[in-house]
Amino acid sequence: MTDVPLIGPVTEPDLHVMTFNIRRRFLHLRPDSPDRWETRRPLVRRILAAEQPTLLGVQEALADQAEVVASGLGPHYRSVGYGRNPGGEGERCPIYYDTRRLHLTDWRQRALSSTPDVPGSRSWGNVVRRVVVSAEFTDRATGGRLVAFNTHFDHLSRRSRLESAAYILTLVQAVTAADPTALTVVTGDFNTGVGSAAYRRLTAGGTLRDTWDAAAVQLTPQWGTFSNYRRRRPGGKRIDLILVGAATDVVSTGINAVRFTGRAASDHEPVQAVLRSHSGGEQPG
Repeated sequence: MTDVPLIGPVTEPDLHVMTFNIRRRFLHLRPDSPDRWETRRPLVRRILAAEQPTLLGVQEALADQAEVVASGLGPHYRSVGYGRNPGGEGERCPIYYDTRRLHLTDWRQRALSSTPDVPGSRSWGNVVRRVVVSAEFTDRATGGRLVAFNTHFDHLSRRSRLESAAYILTLVQAVTAADPTALTVVTGDFNTGVGSAAYRRLTAGGTLRDTWDAAAVQLTPQWGTFSNYRRRRPGGKRIDLILVGAATDVVSTGINAVRFTGRAASDHEPVQAVLRSHSGGEQPG
């Protein structure tokens, strides 16, 4: 039986984008813990097999978990991004993409620090290493350019979140200055809610817009995106976001709070959106 998707595969010129913190694997949990990866692994696969996003930003993926994500998506997908530690180990923020639709032309991984080109570097008060992965694509269907950023902000340091937001905003501004028609997307777990200082920094001046607010259609209630395996909560805090540039229309969006016989695939809910370039066909009504 095939699970019913929130959005599922889309056709050109639309692009289906998803962000999903899959929760890193931990050992020595009690047998009935909802956090056990052995229990959650098939649920992550089920979500991804049903949804088949064109572009997926994942957070907290260890190497073996990244392979599970790839197997859930299927053979047409590839990914970029490696571990955040100096030698490339540890948690990843990979970007997965459907090669049938997107052709990768370039990608980079940078540390969220004052020395972004030094792998594993830390600054700004964050004890945990943080990264941003960027990838540039040509849309095989439309010929347009897509630039994606995927990240995971620090959970403790407010200053780190502010500095990280400012840095990513400069990267996006450089893209839009060079090519105003490029479709730009930022996915991530920002570890802070809408209205926070980091959120305001990211969305200041309209360079980036929150897809939840910009969408022509909201497919779900505004569930809190960090459930910690509890019941879905309407009106909860949104800390997992998809942000887009000015050249992007948001056709629809939703927070995928699916449960499988009461079980959640992660302590975070995936966020999904259907996007379309201004030049990619009719404008959403």
